[in-house]
Parts: sequence; structure tokens; C-alpha cells
Amino acid sequence: MSHTNQLGRVALVGCGRIAKRHAELLGSGKIAQTILAAVCDIDPDRAQNYGDRFRVPSYTDMDVMMQHEAIDAVAILTPSGLHAEHVLRLAPYGKHLIVEKPMALTLEDADAMIAACDRHGCKLFVVKQNRFNVPVLKLREALEAGRFGKLVMGTVRVRWCRRQEYYKQDAWRGTWAMDGGVLTNQASHHIDLLQWMMGDVESVMAMSRTALVDIETEDTAVAILKFRNGAIGAIEATTATRPADLEGSLSILGETGSVEIGGFAVNQIKTWNFSTPLAEDQEVLEKYSVNPPNVYGYGHRAYYEHVIHSI
Repeated sequence: MSHTNQLGRVALVGCGRIAKRHAELLGSGKIAQTILAAVCDIDPDRAQNYGDRFRVPSYTDMDVMMQHEAIDAVAILTPSGLHAEHVLRLAPYGKHLIVEKPMALTLEDADAMIAACDRHGCKLFVVKQNRFNVPVLKLREALEAGRFGKLVMGTVRVRWCRRQEYYKQDAWRGTWAMDGGVLTNQASHHIDLLQWMMGDVESVMAMSRTALVDIETEDTAVAILKFRNGAIGAIEATTATRPADLEGSLSILGETGSVEIGGFAVNQIKTWNFSTPLAEDQEVLEKYSVNPPNVYGYGHRAYYEHVIHSI
């Protein structure tokens, strides 16, 4: 098992679209004493392609991989509907587990995953890299400093473009059993940020539909929230924006402050306004926005470093 300040040898289970992000980071040597050690996918070609590209052993069976490789942690990057099954299968090895969002598609599965990791003495992490976007961290700092006073309202907007071709990449995409819709998949990051800032939710009213693609699940949804602290909130999420991604934004309003973070990936500070200004406020507006190359953002490295700190 790895020691403090290192994650050690990390294996990837699932070599699909998001695996590229994890493999490139772990294989880059940018995270101290942490390396990509092996990859696994039930598709032999995918597994071998990743193994060849990143010069690590490849497997089609995760149990065989765990039995033959010295592994300290496993990143589970499989379809969402398989996360629980794979955590329950891997937890007995006692290695730390990192699961891509969403953690699971049902509360029962999520509870079972936590119980399995508790039982076998391993830690379970869910990938929420947008928490480490610099604008988001500055917002969190302002919130913890009490600059908003009483919270009034929080909203998120996810206006992205996912065409039929996206869902055709894999048969599981857009299904209830394996993927979920825009709320579970694309907007899960933003909903997490909203709850992180606003606190626990007391009640929800929502409406959804499938607007522009042929899938089982919703591609468009809106929801009204009441938080336990008395504030209200709204979620607007769609992958039916055309012709391209428009925004992924978060707004927090309080009695003494208002902040909006926009851009297409919660990456641009649009509004930073408080009743009692501080000297650093102008610097926040001018210096802390970022321009990531895609909606995944820059947060994965900071996320892995946080995982290491937590172990």
C-alpha cells in the first residue's frame, strides 16, 4: 500500500472516452510518486490500444489484473450503471477506489459501495474535478468567510450540445440502466457545486423531457429547489443546445454579495460583487478566470493531489 503524499501505482478499469484524461495525467509523471500501472477493459482492442499507448500491461479481466499487478489504487471509469458492481468486486482487494461521476445510479447502490469499502478498509473517492476550478475555489473561500451573509438563491445552468453521434459511440449511452440523462451525467458536476455552496436540499420540484435526440433518458430538465437553510435554487440543464456548447455556470446570491461563474465549464468569473469590497476583489475578477480546452477543465490534477492528501 502506498504511503503519505503518494498514491502509488494506479490501475484504470474502463478505457472509454474519459479514460484518456486519466491515463494522460497519470502517465505524465506530473503527480509525485504516482504512476499509471495497468489498464483493463472488456474490449480487448481498447485495452491493448491503451496498454500500447501508455506502455503498461493491459487486461480484459480486472480480477486477473489485481492478482498479477502490484496495484495501490484503481480508477473505475466504466459506464455509470456498472460502478456499484465494480466497486463491490474490487473492494475486497483493500485498495483505494476512485470512481468517475456519477457515483451510482441509485441510492441503494451508493450505500452498498460505501459499506463495501468500509468493510474492507479502503477509501472510496468520486471524481468531482470542477470543485478544484480556481474560480470555484475563490467562491468557496468567500462563502466560508461569510461575505454573502444570509444565502438567498443559488442556480446552475448547463447548456451543452450532445448530438445523436455522441450517444451512438456506445450502446449504453442515454439508457436508464447504464447512463442516465443530462442530470445524472453532464450536470452532475454542477449540481454537486450547487449543493456544496448552498447546503442540503429539503425539497425538489422538477420537469424533464427528451427534446432533440433518440435516447431513453432526458436531454433537458429544470428543477426548483428549497434548501434547508431557507434559500431557494434552480437547475437548468440541457444537452439540446445547438449548434455548440453555450455555458456551464453557477450563481450564488446572498444578502451582502453576488457571484456568477460562467464560461462553458464553470471557468470564468462574470460577477464578483460584495457590499463590503476588499482590496483583492479586483484581482479576483482580473486574474482567476481560466480557459480550459474542453468541458473537462483543468481540475483532474488537483483532484488527484487532493485524493493523495486524503489518504
